[in-house]
Amino acid sequence: MGATHVLTRTLAKVRTAMSLQVPVYTMKRMIQIFGVGPLMAVIRP
Repeated sequence: MGATHVLTRTLAKVRTAMSLQVPVYTMKRMIQIFGVGPLMAVIRP
């Protein structure tokens, strides 16, 4: 994702920003490794 720093100042805001960035990064990596089709098959009930 290329984020090397956050633009917020307080710890609570930084925590919120990171809690949004980390799952998105993980999801992008999973799509790169497994592909969209197999990933969607696992996510859907």
